Amino acid sequence: MDAYLRRATIWYGGVGLLTGRVVRSLALPPKYFRVVVREIEVMGVQSLGVALVAAVFTGMVFTIQSAVNMARFGAESYVGPVAALAILRELGPVLTAILVGGKVASGITAELGSMKVTEQIDALRTLGVNYVKRLVVPRVIAALVVFPLLTVLADAVGVLGGMVIMFAERGADMWAYWNTTTYWVVPKDFLTGVGKSVFFGGVVTLIGCYNGLSTEGGTEGLGRATTATVVHVTMGVIVSDFFLTKLFLTLFY
Repeated sequence: MDAYLRRATIWYGGVGLLTGRVVRSLALPPKYFRVVVREIEVMGVQSLGVALVAAVFTGMVFTIQSAVNMARFGAESYVGPVAALAILRELGPVLTAILVGGKVASGITAELGSMKVTEQIDALRTLGVNYVKRLVVPRVIAALVVFPLLTVLADAVGVLGGMVIMFAERGADMWAYWNTTTYWVVPKDFLTGVGKSVFFGGVVTLIGCYNGLSTEGGTEGLGRATTATVVHVTMGVIVSDFFLTKLFLTLFY
């Protein structure tokens, strides 16, 4: 137990210290902007298919399940708002962060971890290069841009998928479905989910970067670090989602 607590303290402390170094290094020189653009492409464009496929099927499944159960109480007309609120507030940002975040963060860990075990990080230090500014900050900035955009697209596709499945399976009037949904769903419902995605993007990227930079033990250690990153990202998103939900409910509802 003592060893576990010591490892947990070291890990959380390391992530916190890395976060502080990132904040101090946020001002990037113009030559690094192309690195940010490249990271946006890697994180966003290459993850678009995963995010949208997951969103559309999640929206359809949640909507049809809600319709079947709410029909028992004669409340089938409220399926649209219920599904839209669930997607906009929770399912969209959380699923996008877990699926895309696990993919992105494990890739970051593998890349930075390979640089660490082959002593490329040490070489950058020897040359006087701020490796946090060069390797970590562009990825964090890219994630803060990409995750909200992916979440917006996932929200739109998820809500649209729910509307289509209600029309196809339950014969719902799409115009009435849309009017009911837009009546009950307000902009702050959408904005709270987008706000969560910004935080998730930062958390996911910092976890991937820290696990990569702290990799030890050669290729075997690199494999362990990559596997641990997926677990850390999933738990980080789920746990932080609870506290963010409490915060947004206190502030806006």
